[in-house]
Amino acid sequence: MRTAHHVETVRAAEAALMARLPEGALMHRAAAGLAAACCSLLGRGRVYGSRVVLLVGSGDNGGDALYAGARLARRGAGVAAVLLGGRAHGAGLAALRAAGGRVTEDPYEALAAADLVLDGVTGIGGRGGLRPEAVPVARAARGSDAVVVAVDLPSGVDADTGEVAGEALRADATVTFGTYKPGLLVDPGREYAGALRLVDIGIGPYLPSVPDLEALQHEDVARLLPEPAAESDKYRRGVLGIVAGSARYPGAAVLAVAGALRGGAGAVRYVGPAREAVIAAHPETLVHAGPPEKAGRVQAWAVGPGLGDGPGAEVAVAEVLASDVPVLVDADGLRALDPEAVRERAAPTLLTPHAGEAAALLGTDRAEVEARRLAAVRELAARYGAAVLLKGSTTLVCGPGGTGPVRVNPTGTPWLATAGSGDVLSGLAGSLLAAGLGPLDAASCAAYLHGLAARRASAGAGPITATEVADALRAAWRDVREP
Repeated sequence: MRTAHHVETVRAAEAALMARLPEGALMHRAAAGLAAACCSLLGRGRVYGSRVVLLVGSGDNGGDALYAGARLARRGAGVAAVLLGGRAHGAGLAALRAAGGRVTEDPYEALAAADLVLDGVTGIGGRGGLRPEAVPVARAARGSDAVVVAVDLPSGVDADTGEVAGEALRADATVTFGTYKPGLLVDPGREYAGALRLVDIGIGPYLPSVPDLEALQHEDVARLLPEPAAESDKYRRGVLGIVAGSARYPGAAVLAVAGALRGGAGAVRYVGPAREAVIAAHPETLVHAGPPEKAGRVQAWAVGPGLGDGPGAEVAVAEVLASDVPVLVDADGLRALDPEAVRERAAPTLLTPHAGEAAALLGTDRAEVEARRLAAVRELAARYGAAVLLKGSTTLVCGPGGTGPVRVNPTGTPWLATAGSGDVLSGLAGSLLAAGLGPLDAASCAAYLHGLAARRASAGAGPITATEVADALRAAWRDVREP
C-alpha cells in the first residue's frame, strides 16, 4: 500500500530524525537518491557528457537539487544552476561549484540544450502557484526537449491537497522523499507529477502509523476481497437488492445488475420497471415489482442508477434508507438526499457521486469540487455521516464522518468517462457491501477492480463501453488474485 502524509507530519518526522544525525546528513541522503534517479532517467552510460539544468529556489528543496547536481557533475555531466529565489542554499551551491558545476545567467540558453531539468524551485513548503519571475523559466523548461524531474513535488502544486492555484511546472517524473505527499496522488496535482519514485531517507519510524492518504495495491485488494468457503450459499455470499432504472433509462438497471453479478454477489434482487430488460440480459436475477421491503431478503441495497427525477425516485430512496442493512446511493438517488435521514441510519451508508452531483450536495459548483477534491470528499462524508466515493479523474473514498485516511484509487483510466460505467461501479460496490465488507473497503476495492477492468477492456486500443467494463471484471479479479 502506498501511503501519504501531510507536510506538517513530514516536517515533524524529519526534525525527529535530524536530531539524531550529523548536520546535513538528511539532505545528503535525499540528494543521493535524487541523483541516482536522474542517472536512471538519463540512461545507463549517458550521464557523462549530458547537460543538466537545476532550477533552484531559496529553500531546502533547492539545496537537494544543488547537492544532486554536484553528484551528477562528478560523474561527468555538465551542470548549470538557475537561481530563482534571490539566494540559494549556501553549502549546496558551494558543493556544486566544487564539483565543476556553474551558475548560469542565461537560463533560456541552458534550457534549450538541456537533457534533464531538475525542478527545485519550491517543494513541499510552497503555497499557491509559481511566482511571476519563475513562470517564464518554467515554461521554457517544459517547452524544451529535456526530461523534467520534480524534486519532492512539482513546483506550484499544493503538497497537502493536490490543488494548483496558479501556474505549476509539469514534470515527467517526481522523486519524493521519505513518504508520498497527498498532492502527488490526487488530481489536479497528480497530473503534474508524472511517474513517481520514492526515496527512503529513514523517516519511516518517525511517521505516525495512520497516514493521511492511502492507495491500495494488488495485494491489499486481494486480502480484502471475499472468498467463498466450502459451506457458502448465496445468502452467505451476499444478496444485493438493486433499485434502479426507469422507462427512460432501462439500461442503467441492466448495467448495475451486471456489475453486481460480476462483483461476486450470491444473488441479485432487482426492483423496478426494467424487469424485462434485466431478465433478458441476466436470467439469474430475482425480480420484483416492489416496494423494496416486499422484495425479499437482502444483505445490502444499491439505489439510484437511472431512476430519473420523478417522485418515484424520492420514494424509493426513502424506502431503502429505512432498511436496516447497508445502502449505496448513486446517481438519481442523490438528488433529494436528506442529510439527517442518512445520519440517523444505524446501518452503513455509501454515497457515490461524481463531481457534479457532489457539487449539488454541497451547494457549490463543479469546478470547485474538481479543484479541491480532498476537501470535497471529506466535507461530504462529514455532512452526511456516510462513506463517500467521489468519482472523477482521481477517485477518492472517505470513511463515514470524514475522519481517517482518504483512499485514492490508482487504477482509473480516462476511457471510463463513458455512459453507464458508473452504474456498473454501483452494482460492483453494492455486491461487496452485501458480502460483508465495510463501506470504505467495499468502495475502495470496487473502484480498484473497476479501473483494472477498464484497462483490460481498452487494452490500449481506445474507446470502451460500460458493458465491456462489466465483462472485464472477471479478468480484473484474476489480475488481483494472481498478479
